[in-house]
Amino acid sequence: MTLHHVNINAEESSIPTVSFALYLVARLSPYEWRDLHPCKRTRAELENQFTFFNSLWFLIGNIMQQGTDLNPTAPSTRMISCLWSFFTLIIVSSYTANLAAFLTVQRMQTPIENAEDLASQTKIAYGFQRGGSTENFFRESKIATYERMWNYISANQADVTAASSTEGINRVLKGNYAFLMESTTSEYNIMRNCELTSIGGLLDSKGYGFGVPQNSPYRDILSDTILKLQDEGVIHKYYNKWWKEAANLKCDQEDKRKDIAAELGFANIGGIFVILAGGLILSTIVAAVEFSIKIRNRKGRQISIREEMQRYFRFAIFNVSASKRRASIFIKDVPLLSPNDDDHDRDRDLDQIRHQ
Repeated sequence: MTLHHVNINAEESSIPTVSFALYLVARLSPYEWRDLHPCKRTRAELENQFTFFNSLWFLIGNIMQQGTDLNPTAPSTRMISCLWSFFTLIIVSSYTANLAAFLTVQRMQTPIENAEDLASQTKIAYGFQRGGSTENFFRESKIATYERMWNYISANQADVTAASSTEGINRVLKGNYAFLMESTTSEYNIMRNCELTSIGGLLDSKGYGFGVPQNSPYRDILSDTILKLQDEGVIHKYYNKWWKEAANLKCDQEDKRKDIAAELGFANIGGIFVILAGGLILSTIVAAVEFSIKIRNRKGRQISIREEMQRYFRFAIFNVSASKRRASIFIKDVPLLSPNDDDHDRDRDLDQIRHQ
């Protein structure tokens, strides 16, 4: 996931919020009410194309980089359209860039995942400590992969083997070298150096124990005590204490990847939401200014500006299901459009308007 859940919730909420804002501003702005059939002179009605669902469809089409047949004409609705396009551009671009980085990090895997991969390549040298148990294991192994590794190491023994585990680890830190060693020692060093890591599973499984003389009476006592401590979790407790807690170092590869391609938090792209909210408020103010200019410049006004505003806002807010209104909305005593009105009533109202 490349987006923080807070951003996802904010983006999901922004779609219906901006849709409602566009719908409301379109109803408030007089310039979004237009005659969609100008050739029919007998119809005294205006229609608004931005219903709530049309507004929602308009925004979704913008997100998908696809246009719709809805074209805002008022400055206020065009402002919302441009603002939403800018918002979508920033969100999509940020998500795409972060997703590319995330997928790149996901593919940043070690080219060698197991002993077979190590034996099949020649770029990275590998070896072990001379004279140790690991050398004995490869010398005596009958597995084809390990035999091939032993042949390589024995042929280049002076160059790939180390006198001690410390020398081998130092060669690993310099690069292009893999050091084969006991898992316990390997794990101990990895917990103390984040530049080290282990790959693949165990090549062999061996346990540790105390050496005592043959037929020693202490053999059974030590074995029983070790099994008891293991069952009670004491050994695991001291393992955590001296291996993990004493290291006081966290080397989580997943954490490293998260640092490289972290989720986009609200702190990263929260500014665009602030711009979006501010733009919606500004567009509402612009719609109010448009309405004010329209009614002040209206000729033949028969009612006061205050009454006109109340009449218009009452229709825009409370008649939410109506996508049409009469062109005579500003004329006194002329009712608003009703869905039950027929063409004859509309023509009659138009004649009344012409005679006034």
